[in-house]
Amino acid sequence: MMTRATLPATVYTAEQSRALDRLATDVFGIPGFRLMQRAGHAVFSLLLQHWPGVRSLTVLCGTGNNGGDGLIVAGLAQQQGLQVQVLTLGQSPFVEQLQGEALDAWRWAEAVGVTAQPWTGHQELSGEVIIDAMLGTGISGEVRGPVRDLIIRLNHQARPVVAVDIPSGLCSDTGQVLGVAVQATLTLTFIGVKQGLLTHAGVDHCGQLYFDSLRVPDELYERVPVSVFRTEQEDLRELLPARPRSAHKGHCGHVLVVGGGLGMGGAALMAAQSAARSGAGLVSLATRPEHVSAALVRQPELMVQGVVSGHALQALLPRADVLVAGPGLGSSAWSDQIMQVVLSASVPQVLDADALAYLPSHSVAHARRVITPHPGEAARLLGWSVDEVQQGRFSAVRSLQQRYGGVVVLKGAGTLTFDGDVIHLCSGGNPGMASGGMGDVLSGIIGALMAQGLKPVDAARLGVYAHAQAADLCARQQGERGLLATDLLTLLRYVLNDKEESILV
Repeated sequence: MMTRATLPATVYTAEQSRALDRLATDVFGIPGFRLMQRAGHAVFSLLLQHWPGVRSLTVLCGTGNNGGDGLIVAGLAQQQGLQVQVLTLGQSPFVEQLQGEALDAWRWAEAVGVTAQPWTGHQELSGEVIIDAMLGTGISGEVRGPVRDLIIRLNHQARPVVAVDIPSGLCSDTGQVLGVAVQATLTLTFIGVKQGLLTHAGVDHCGQLYFDSLRVPDELYERVPVSVFRTEQEDLRELLPARPRSAHKGHCGHVLVVGGGLGMGGAALMAAQSAARSGAGLVSLATRPEHVSAALVRQPELMVQGVVSGHALQALLPRADVLVAGPGLGSSAWSDQIMQVVLSASVPQVLDADALAYLPSHSVAHARRVITPHPGEAARLLGWSVDEVQQGRFSAVRSLQQRYGGVVVLKGAGTLTFDGDVIHLCSGGNPGMASGGMGDVLSGIIGALMAQGLKPVDAARLGVYAHAQAADLCARQQGERGLLATDLLTLLRYVLNDKEESILV
């Protein structure tokens, strides 16, 4: 059984997950009821692992296979001598609504002494721990009626909730809450990790996320296309190998950071600092002249140039291997001139923050460009609402890439990176990152990795991963609240040099 930190690299849609289930039965000959038994055993084992002294259980069962998994849990608890309350949803009598493996599960549970009551809206939930086995991945449309009422009630009580496969009411493809969704303490998902668990509201509703393959053969996964790949530490090791002993700064790339309008010099400085801490051989900062002295005092390793016009910036481009533009750029005549130069440059580039506002009027695609919008910026680039972006993050990142080309990083919970081929997802990060300057640090990391020779898509997805890992290290040391963007700078070195364990000792 895997935790969120050790989930598989492959992530699936609901349709792909159902294809995996069918293949397990139809091609590899594993009876569906056996898979259901394995799922029930896995949930019950996880429950006892977290609450070894539990004496009573409430199991909420729907009429589908998700409810069948719950019935197996109820039967196992009954056999272990726990007090078991099973509440069923759907039309009465419950047994007449069951089919296939779910009906087999009911017969097995009944044979070991499980009894069930239909949910009337008035019963007390008597268990010390509650099992959510109401709705699975097949839900479409908003949750209504008795199930909605029960979920609302469930979310207003204090006892722990274990969600079977997915919290009821959560869209497994988008992470959208379909009216209401269970706020689980733990979620155990099976065979394939559902992409909605790792982005948007899914990260708030699944609690601690666990995975169990139910012991299906590895060959099964070779037969179903993968929707999304999760970036892991192994990717970092593979794509960012140790440097040769003869390396010098010229081998490690020159990043030019452009930004820092009046009153916003810190944003560009943080991007430049993170580029330096991420291994760029040289980092230059082109900013308003008013910010030069402060930047040099803060980080003397930077080469800081005051630029008053686009012409002054043009003179700096020949030395740059990668251009990072946008942090603190603002919106002014000065930024207009700067962006005219940036958008006409052929050098690989990372565009963030205020630079993104210039993209809709600049139709020339740039294959070696990475853009890093947050949901609000993505909404403006697409002409969508922020809610539309968040409720369809996978569609949004595809639409952004189709419209603007290059590589798109759609920031937020479960940040997505897409180059027109494969979507990569980062499942790391924490709520402490909801503070100013985090995006500026990320743009510098991506620029530095590009300067060191990584392809734009690899620099983007590994940059997102390293950024999240550094923030998680900070949170584990000192907590989430009060986390600052500059707190990540030193810890980036531990992540990018694969030395995380040394700081957690």
